[in-house]
Amino acid sequence: MTLETLVNDYKAKTSRSRQMYEEALRVMPGGNSRTTTFFDPYPFFITRGAGARIWDADGAERLDFNGNYTSLILGHAHPSVVEAVAEQATRGMSFPGPSEHEVRLAGLLTTRIPSMEVVRFANSGTEATMNAVRAARAFTGRSKLAKFEGAYHGTHDWVLVSVSPDPAKSGSRKRPKPVASSGGVPDTVLKHTVVLPWNDAEACVKILEKQGRDIAALIVDPLMANAGLLEPQPGFLERLREVTERLGIVLIFDEVISFRVAPGGAQQRFGVRPDLTTLGKIIGGGLAVGAFGGRAEVMNYYDPRGGKGRISHGGTFNANPVTMAGGVATMQELTPEAYARLDALGDRLRAGVKRVLSKSKQAAQVTGLGSLFWIHWTKKRLTDYRSRVPADAERPLRTFMGLLNDGVLLTQRGLGCCSLAMTDADVDRFLEVFGRVVEKEA
Repeated sequence: MTLETLVNDYKAKTSRSRQMYEEALRVMPGGNSRTTTFFDPYPFFITRGAGARIWDADGAERLDFNGNYTSLILGHAHPSVVEAVAEQATRGMSFPGPSEHEVRLAGLLTTRIPSMEVVRFANSGTEATMNAVRAARAFTGRSKLAKFEGAYHGTHDWVLVSVSPDPAKSGSRKRPKPVASSGGVPDTVLKHTVVLPWNDAEACVKILEKQGRDIAALIVDPLMANAGLLEPQPGFLERLREVTERLGIVLIFDEVISFRVAPGGAQQRFGVRPDLTTLGKIIGGGLAVGAFGGRAEVMNYYDPRGGKGRISHGGTFNANPVTMAGGVATMQELTPEAYARLDALGDRLRAGVKRVLSKSKQAAQVTGLGSLFWIHWTKKRLTDYRSRVPADAERPLRTFMGLLNDGVLLTQRGLGCCSLAMTDADVDRFLEVFGRVVEKEA
């Protein structure tokens, strides 16, 4: 089925969303505040969410395997989170000082993540990675930041490098060239950014050893979520830990997404202990949140006592009590049994996708871990950012639109997730719809 046909079908079902989009264009550039949620001809406007489902302005119901880009691990409007948030809201929406919920959530996180000796809160994953990088620079006295080609760590200047670069402009695979990923990123950022190839330990070690005395931190998404949920090869993270420790480079694990895969995140699953960890998404119960923490000797650069603080960290809504209350309620729901259930849902979905793809004999595969999955329209062996580029660049969007028109929401590139609000029947419904979409392509 052509993309034009799919778009026309979408337009016919979303007249109210089109009207709202036209109104939005008059007051916002592009009619939105999140470029990631935009797609042509216009995004549908969401009016309600409950459990595993959402409803749009035209009344259409969809199964939500997007989960606000993996942040809603309990599903929409979970009763315990709603109760906690509502109770705190009646006591006050925000205060010019700390609250009990902040201390409780900090305690829950530091208990779950042994490497996180202490933690501070922010309002997004972007703020979390920004402050973690700043801590590493203050601690080491160095200026450069190392990151992986294809990795996304938020929208501040220092990480908007080589996020989704054109391989033709990015140098060799073993020595990627830093490429700005947005307008407005100054050239000086590129001069202070070292880009590494994912899953090539020897190449990474050579680059780090050559520039290590200037590198403050290496920031790593252990699942490379932006590049397609590409797991580290055995021993890869361990080599990164060894070389960064030897060279005095602060190792940061960006677990904004990967914290989903175990009670203690990917670092628990893979058995590697970073110096700092950044969090967001699931820890706020559906509200805006970020957190960063780790070794006390590094984090103490944020300690304001007695005028000793060497890094300023303000923020009117840092550790907002409503957000903290929602986060505490969410973490309390994420028991070992809950993670086992999430793993089972993810395993069921990935196995089903493999069956559909095998039956259709199409060049595609699925990756993922725990409750996360990503559908790739390529048969190439997936090892790094460059290997995951689909042969048909339009295919992920056609799949997204086909699912959307049939009542299932994914992300535009193929990333999806299961939530605790889902049942086996919901997963089977996804597989049924996905099978129809694939069959139409065949």
